[in-house]
Amino acid sequence: MSASDEQFVVIPGPAGGLEAIWSPSVVNVHEAAVICHPHPLHGGTMGNKVVTTLARVWRDAGMATLRFNFRGVGASAGLHADGVGEIDDLLAVLQWLHKEQDVNTVSLGGFSFGAWVAAAAAARLPAGLSLRQLVLVAPPVQYPGFAGLEVPAATIVLQGDADDVVDPAMVGDWADSRRLSPEVVRFAGVGHFFHGRLSQLKAELAARLNP
Repeated sequence: MSASDEQFVVIPGPAGGLEAIWSPSVVNVHEAAVICHPHPLHGGTMGNKVVTTLARVWRDAGMATLRFNFRGVGASAGLHADGVGEIDDLLAVLQWLHKEQDVNTVSLGGFSFGAWVAAAAAARLPAGLSLRQLVLVAPPVQYPGFAGLEVPAATIVLQGDADDVVDPAMVGDWADSRRLSPEVVRFAGVGHFFHGRLSQLKAELAARLNP
């Protein structure tokens, strides 16, 4: 994925324009992966290294990708809305992909706060869209309401076992208690931000992309 593949776009959102980086594909023109960034109030943006790593995995597999800034981040309009508004932001992005880019199948990925948003939106896809895969990196299962989220069969959880933000044991318990238990890939000695281990994260996800 090079800079020449990336297009800066502004997507209409419920609180105003959402700035995004859209990387179309000439191979899978009706499919895209959307990646959600970590918490806006703790420095999370679409330029986060975990987010860009996830995007690169899908891009290397020939899929179009889109990453965007939630409301109130960067040049995106609006103010942080405790996740509720950010879920609406993601749904607006998905609607734009379907209506403006003729996408009918999506994969969703998210890191930390973004994993919560992606998981919550997975059950509320706009009409005309189907979900291929859900990828959750360090999902914040301690958030209120996360325990009630069910996930589709095609869900992967990528979790460091030295995470000091999200309790790895709680993530495992959450995954085991789902009606359709996701695969949990554990990374020994890895903290929340995967410092120094992004290449391993990339390799493990690449090996698990749904064909």
